[in-house]
Amino acid sequence: MAWNTPGSDNSGGDRRSPRRRGGGGLDGVIDSIRGLFGGLGGGGNGILRWVGIVFALWLAFNCFVLVTEQERGVVLRFGQFSRVLQPGPHFKAPWPIERVTKLNATQIKTFSDNVPVLTADENIVFVEINVQYRVSDPKLYLFGTRDGDQMLQQAALSTVREQVGRSTLDTVLGARNALAVSAREQLQKSLAAYRTGLDVTELNLPNARPPEEVKPAFDDVNSAQQDKDRLISEARAYAAQVVPEARGQAARVRTVSQGYRTAAIARAQGDADRFSLLVDQYKAAPEVTRKRLWLETLQQVLADNRKIVGGDSRQLLYVPMPEKGAARPAASASGILAPEALAPAITTIEQQAQESARSGRAPRPAGREEVER
Repeated sequence: MAWNTPGSDNSGGDRRSPRRRGGGGLDGVIDSIRGLFGGLGGGGNGILRWVGIVFALWLAFNCFVLVTEQERGVVLRFGQFSRVLQPGPHFKAPWPIERVTKLNATQIKTFSDNVPVLTADENIVFVEINVQYRVSDPKLYLFGTRDGDQMLQQAALSTVREQVGRSTLDTVLGARNALAVSAREQLQKSLAAYRTGLDVTELNLPNARPPEEVKPAFDDVNSAQQDKDRLISEARAYAAQVVPEARGQAARVRTVSQGYRTAAIARAQGDADRFSLLVDQYKAAPEVTRKRLWLETLQQVLADNRKIVGGDSRQLLYVPMPEKGAARPAASASGILAPEALAPAITTIEQQAQESARSGRAPRPAGREEVER
């Protein structure tokens, strides 16, 4: 380019066009940023500007704190506890004035161990411990004790040994739920006394076993206990089946007896009323009533006995007349039986008179004559 070309500055200054120096478009933005930082050439003012910007950014990021939903922020002012930050955005004084320590307050921590314990009846048993806990107070967790997790482990072992040491071996092997509940309550009290800031959510004793040297004997005991429980269950099932049946039979017998009592009372009252009516009828007509009673009694007696028809003193004929619904008697081998075998001989009135005359006694009156007399 020539030295004196139109549009150029011969003084050696900025050769840019007036339009470019005007700051239009992207070139204007770049020129503004370049002017803010004092150009690229570097100098005292440029370095100070860069230091100021870096300090401003550091101060902004250092004063802003974001606490998530699972965390809690503990603020220390010159190394001393100041406050606890809840979930959300917060501002604090810059370091080294204030410092924030974040803790996960919702995380469930677990501690498990298997320890030998001596029971109250002087037996050694290996008890498995499972403890679940979380941070409930961040301030106490950080500053209440030196190591809250280690303190919880030692307190859990001590509490379980104490509870198991007060129980017998059968209780430890067969009823550990009650021991776990009491151990959890005691452990929580110990953690509160030690100012650990921890909360026990669950304490279980899932397994308890004897030493390997005596395990066969304990297996036999457990088998016997299982057999005992099985027999008790079977007995209860049998009782549950038999007792209702016995109660039903007792109720049936009771109902039948009550019905029989009612029927007997009603029958007795009916007979008494009938007898009273017969007394009244007998007073009104004694002969007729007596004869009617005799006929009714005779009819009843003859209806229940077998029928015998006699023609004379020597010929008897037995007529079997079974009751309605009764089975016919089986026939004999010959089909015909002698009358003497079927019924006794019946003597007539004339034969009785002749026998009485021979013996010198008066003949016995017949039943009808005795009644009429």
